[in-house]
Amino acid sequence: MKNVIAHSVSMFILLPCLMIGAVSCSIFDRHRQSGVVAQVGNEQLTLSELDYITANATSLEDSAIMAEQYIRQWAGEILLYQKAKDRPIAKLETLVEDYRRSLYVHEFEQQLVARKMSQQVEDTMIAQFYAQHAEQFILRENIVKGVLLIFPKDAPHQKDLHKWLDDLDDEDNIESIEKYAYQFATGYEWFTTTWMTTNQILLRLPLETDISQQQLRAHTNCIEVSDSISTYLLQVTDSHLAGESMPMDYASGEIKQLILSERQVTFLQQYQSELYNEAVRFGKVKLLSK
Repeated sequence: MKNVIAHSVSMFILLPCLMIGAVSCSIFDRHRQSGVVAQVGNEQLTLSELDYITANATSLEDSAIMAEQYIRQWAGEILLYQKAKDRPIAKLETLVEDYRRSLYVHEFEQQLVARKMSQQVEDTMIAQFYAQHAEQFILRENIVKGVLLIFPKDAPHQKDLHKWLDDLDDEDNIESIEKYAYQFATGYEWFTTTWMTTNQILLRLPLETDISQQQLRAHTNCIEVSDSISTYLLQVTDSHLAGESMPMDYASGEIKQLILSERQVTFLQQYQSELYNEAVRFGKVKLLSK
């Protein structure tokens, strides 16, 4: 492709020569041989960049057209920027400086927070925050805890598996389920201590499967579906429905981030205040009388 591009560039070599003005075509040829195919002032477009742009070209003609269009666009944007800089706009310069300053400040603050601010959030803080703001944490979708097994439709001892799944408080049943999964299951997930959304569960089930709220409330029964190859058993041990309050263990991650965000605001405000007071004390900030 690079040979195609080099040939394509030679088909419109006049364009880069015009763009560099006083620089001769012979100088451009030397640049092109070194990997540069176009130049505007100090800005250069390399052959490797052009190679990426024309990578999907299906013919020499397409490559030439794509390359010429890109060079025109590339050069045009640079020329417009140079023209704009020749006539600086006071308001724009102020906006650019404000944005530059905010980038520096933001990066410094992020590094300061990472080095100096504690990221530890105690469970008691999370519980207290949840108790004070429980109405803010409402589920947008159903969530469940449970066990999911996927196994061939003709797998043996399926009645026994149902019986074991009915009582997950029995250690012997848990051991029997794990042995069964090891022998026969093509998919097995145990999530009795972590929450999954029903959408996450449905991704593991056959297409067009639906799990109703009534099924989620009936924790004593397995939800069973099949396709032409496999049987899917979902035993729900706990559930909360969309519109209900989030259980605290589900909301804890979000709560931790909220606590850290509040802590960061206070930390940065305090740092800025200390920085200001120190600057005043050492004369870096002078308060001039009116």
